[in-house]
Amino acid sequence: MTQTNGTNGTNGSNGASNGASNGTSNGTLPALRTNPKAIFFTDFDGTITLQDSNDFMTDNLGFGPKLRKQGNQDVLFGRRTFRDSFQEMMDSVKTPYDQCIATLLKNVQLDPCFAEFFAWTRANNVPVVVLSGGMQPIIRALLAHLVGEDAVEHMQIVSNDVQARPGKSINEEDGWTIKFHDDSDFGHDKSLEIKPYAALPNRPILFYAGDGVSDLSAAKETDLLFAKAGRDLVTYCENEKVPFVTFEDFSDIHKVVRDVVEGKITVKEAAKGRL
Repeated sequence: MTQTNGTNGTNGSNGASNGASNGTSNGTLPALRTNPKAIFFTDFDGTITLQDSNDFMTDNLGFGPKLRKQGNQDVLFGRRTFRDSFQEMMDSVKTPYDQCIATLLKNVQLDPCFAEFFAWTRANNVPVVVLSGGMQPIIRALLAHLVGEDAVEHMQIVSNDVQARPGKSINEEDGWTIKFHDDSDFGHDKSLEIKPYAALPNRPILFYAGDGVSDLSAAKETDLLFAKAGRDLVTYCENEKVPFVTFEDFSDIHKVVRDVVEGKITVKEAAKGRL
């Protein structure tokens, strides 16, 4: 499955300008713009960050952890869709949106090893594409706060968004709701962003990192999947026989991605499951 040659896409757009779009510009795949040897797709909440911002809002500003965890289990075992569960979670949060962001900026922390990994990807022409079930304004605010505005400008972010409820502003009580990226049962089907790259005859190596139920749509689409240890994505991979390797933090990911890109190991050798 692994491909080692990049495909030149010189007319690709800068990832930061794509926002919550489908990530393509005039038929060109943005992450191919620099003719990379590898592309690193990643979830945001609970993967790049230590806390999941949506879970934090639900637990502290919404209906609480018990109902949230039950919803996640229902999605994991196919009893309901992620879209419906996530809509219910976000609907339980009535706090004005600007106050939600302010609360998250005080409480959500970056994986301590992500900044070093991201610096390595920029130095070694490995584009980072954030595929998130979360909402664009929160992701951008947190990334700018945690890793800086410059880093945000060098990441393509494809995600859901936020919109005002009829007759209201997002910054008033019960004034906002999630605006899903697509019509799928996931709300944002991450596979739709990855598949055009995977279908190319000569393409970069594709990685994906995630942790939970929002990542199920992407789990089978790349050459190597990183699943955060102890999280729901590991359970899904084992139940569905999806090759993967666990990670504790981005230092684990950094080492494996570097070794694969440098040809020291293959993706098959790296997919060791639980470590």
